[in-house]
Amino acid sequence: MIKAVKFVSIPVRDQERALAFYTSRLGFTVLTDQPFNEHQRWLELTVGRSETRIVLFTTPGQEDRIGGFSNVVFSADDVERTAAELQQRGVEFVQPPRKESWGTSAIFKDVDGNQFVLSSK
Repeated sequence: MIKAVKFVSIPVRDQERALAFYTSRLGFTVLTDQPFNEHQRWLELTVGRSETRIVLFTTPGQEDRIGGFSNVVFSADDVERTAAELQQRGVEFVQPPRKESWGTSAIFKDVDGNQFVLSSK
């Protein structure tokens, strides 16, 4: 039986640049950094105490998926506070925190233009 999502892959142009963004600006931690093939490394990151991991990897032939809106949604207890902290670290928000009847959300982007929702639980 399926019990969890192990990892989500985020396509990136430059793994080193993306790694710097995800670790220094978003605060993720490197779990695995090893060669994958002659072109890429396997970069697996942990997000807080979550069991789901983020992989900074572009599957060959999927380069057109870099940039644009992503289906990955990150959660935070306090979206407004988290967005303010991330902005101080240089993270660009394309939509500031907005309160809705279901909760609060904001949209930010990474160094490759991939956009993610930051949402309250």
